[in-house]
Amino acid sequence: MTSGGRAPVQAGKDGGAGPVGIDVRRFSWIRPLAWDYAFNFANVAPLYAGDPSAADAWRDAIARTRGHSRRRADIAGILGAQQERRGAPPAARTAAARLAHPDTVAVVTGQQAGAFGGPLFTLLKAITALQLARRAGAEHGVEAIAVFWVDAEDHDWNEVKGCTVLDGDFQPRTIALAAPEGAGELPVAQLMLDGRIEQSLDELAASLARTDFTDWVMAGLRAAYRPGAPVADAFARWIEALLGPYGLVVFESADPAAKPLAADVFTRELAAPGRSAALAAAAGDRLAAHGHEPQVMPQADSLSLFHLDGARRSIRRGTGAFLVGDTPRTGESLAEEAAAHPFRFSPNVLLRPIVQDTLFPTICYVAGPSELAYLGQLGGVYEQFGVPMPLMYPRASATLVDSGAARFLAKYDLPLEDLQRQDEAVLNRLLEAQLPAEVEESLKEAEESARRTLQRVIAALPALDPTLAGAANTTLGRMEHDLKALHGKVIHAAKRRHETLRRQFTHAQAQIFPLGHPQERTLGVPFFLNRYGPALAERLMDDLPLEMGRHWVMTI
Repeated sequence: MTSGGRAPVQAGKDGGAGPVGIDVRRFSWIRPLAWDYAFNFANVAPLYAGDPSAADAWRDAIARTRGHSRRRADIAGILGAQQERRGAPPAARTAAARLAHPDTVAVVTGQQAGAFGGPLFTLLKAITALQLARRAGAEHGVEAIAVFWVDAEDHDWNEVKGCTVLDGDFQPRTIALAAPEGAGELPVAQLMLDGRIEQSLDELAASLARTDFTDWVMAGLRAAYRPGAPVADAFARWIEALLGPYGLVVFESADPAAKPLAADVFTRELAAPGRSAALAAAAGDRLAAHGHEPQVMPQADSLSLFHLDGARRSIRRGTGAFLVGDTPRTGESLAEEAAAHPFRFSPNVLLRPIVQDTLFPTICYVAGPSELAYLGQLGGVYEQFGVPMPLMYPRASATLVDSGAARFLAKYDLPLEDLQRQDEAVLNRLLEAQLPAEVEESLKEAEESARRTLQRVIAALPALDPTLAGAANTTLGRMEHDLKALHGKVIHAAKRRHETLRRQFTHAQAQIFPLGHPQERTLGVPFFLNRYGPALAERLMDDLPLEMGRHWVMTI
């Protein structure tokens, strides 16, 4: 495929249409950094640990990770306890147990605990990690597992409370979880679902079009999202039920049992207050020098830690002391508390990857576009803490369409991104293209003929009466307006004759750009499972390509 061009439809294993790759540089919503990362890595290479498209970079990452000491038996035990509590599938338990072996490595990804599994990209992240772990094992002869980090120590309830699906008429419906006590103040991991979750589940079930898979989807969700369950636990159970059979290891990062393994990171951050922020800010300047906007702009007085004492409060340097929220604290008392009670601390966005890679033997992190940007600011922070920085691999990007939408796109050779506009401009162009050639030609000839004739009249009138020129110009304008109005009426008549085309257009547009936004960022996991069933995960595992710089349109 040539850069920026349309990709040919490829044959799938079942003889149907295979994934169609589209150059991401065509899409306005993709950060330019993702372009450079995929097509011009040399421009950003100093900010990352290696080019993930190069085999040597993977070998180096494996060697670095294996050479770094970690409390492997402890993290394997913590994972085992989480999995036992959740009733994890055997394949996931086997993968977690392998972490105790000194040569095992991990491909890690993660996401906030979005309602009912979050948007499609959550699933795509996990699938990418599983595929990369398999690839690393096959190509480098290592035991590689995939880990999903459930990020639930943020208190932004609005980020995780909603799930959008399309109903039977392909209209978007957003189901919002009822706010538990403490929502917006407490970390999501501390929020408990109450009896109102049943109402949200009923609303979701009513919003989904009835299919052969609806009962299966809702049974799985009801098993995870139940009164009395922590929000993060419900998310973890649901993702684990879907992908645990493929070996995905789900880790609830807010687990107090894991915090002692990161205590040294917390105390070192307190011992050098502001150093992580300064390193990230300097890297942000370098990122800007390479033509890319920094994702994180840390404040000079900020620490990369939060204090947990019911609420989640920032830690800053004050005059002669630290400020936890607005409460003064000495550095010594905070350091002592971090060492003795590390569960009272939580890393911010800059320190979370350091904690993650202190716990896990990470050779590669699967990142979304925004994550890719801020991770490029962390090279110095990794070095400061003595933790090897992993490779970064952009998550697979995809749009899943049914056969009707795929045929529509192919028949009219319509670029995917043209469907994003939420007006009828593109539809009108398609309808115009369907007009009989003689109608379109006759209208154009009429417009040109009227313009030529009136222009000759206008040119001749001054010899008779110069004051008539204005009237003639007005007449020309009126005729042009009337001809355009006639053209509009022709288009309107064509619309009535081409209702099938209109239905095909709106059907494709609704599923590809719901509410005008990319599908993978908007529609929740339940919508796709309800349409395609349990086989969806296997299909993505087998057929979703991992080529960087491409967005894949998959017909399922």
